[in-house]
Amino acid sequence: MTITDTHTHLYSEEFDQDRSEMIQRAIGAGVSRFFIPAIDSSYTAAMYDLEKNYPEQVFLMMGLHPTYVKENYLEELQHVEEELAKRKFYAIGEIGIDLFWDKTHLPEQQIAFRKQIQLAKQYKLPIVIHCREAFDEVFEILEEEKSPELFGVFHCFTGTYEQALQAISYNMKLGIGGVVTFKNGKIDQFLNQIDLKHIVLETDSPYLAPIPFRGKRNESSYLLNVIDKLAVIYDLSAKEIATITTENSKVIFGI
Repeated sequence: MTITDTHTHLYSEEFDQDRSEMIQRAIGAGVSRFFIPAIDSSYTAAMYDLEKNYPEQVFLMMGLHPTYVKENYLEELQHVEEELAKRKFYAIGEIGIDLFWDKTHLPEQQIAFRKQIQLAKQYKLPIVIHCREAFDEVFEILEEEKSPELFGVFHCFTGTYEQALQAISYNMKLGIGGVVTFKNGKIDQFLNQIDLKHIVLETDSPYLAPIPFRGKRNESSYLLNVIDKLAVIYDLSAKEIATITTENSKVIFGI
C-alpha cells in the first residue's frame, strides 16, 4: 500500500531532533511519497538537504507562503523565479491568501498569489493553495486566472460543500488531512458527496495532527488516522483510499 502525503514540512525545526526516525516511521507505515511545500527563501537550503537525503521519497515545491509576504516580498518572488529557472520542481506552493493573523499585507498577498499562478502556467506546474479566512479573495483571483493550464491542490480544505465544488471547478483537488477527524471540523459531514477522484491526502505536519494526536506535533505516519476516517466516510477499505488518493496525486504532480 503506497500512501502519499501531498503536503508536509519535513524540514521544519520541530523535527530537528528526530527527523530521520520520524521519516522512517512514516515509510514503515506505508507513507513513502512526501511533497514538500516552500515557505520562503530562508528554508530553501533545508529543502534541498532533505531531497538530497531522501531522493526517492521527497518531491519539492517552490513558492512564497502568504503569511511570509512582507515588505521584502518582491525580493522573495525574485528568489522563487531564480530557483524555478535552475531546476525541476513539482508544484508552485504553498501560495495563496491568509487573513487569519494579519490583513495588513492583503494587497501584497494578492500580487504575490497572482504572480505565482502565472509562473505556474509558464512552467506548466500545479499550484498548491493556502487559504485561511480568505475564500472570497482566493476565488476572485482564481476566477480571473482560470484556464485549462491552471490546476493543483486546495491545501488543507476547510470550507463548505459549496466552496468545495467551487474549488473543484478551478481544476483543484481538495487536500484532506487531520481536520477531517475533528468533531468540529465539519468537512466530514459532506465529504461523501464529493467524488474521491477529487481528494488527495496530506498532513501539513508538524501542524494539524489528527485525532487522537490533536494538539501534539503532527507527522506523516499519522496519515493512517486520516485514511481510517475517510474509509468510514466513503465506505471503502483503507487500501482503496490509499490507492485512489495516490493515483490522484500522480495526476496532479506528474510523478
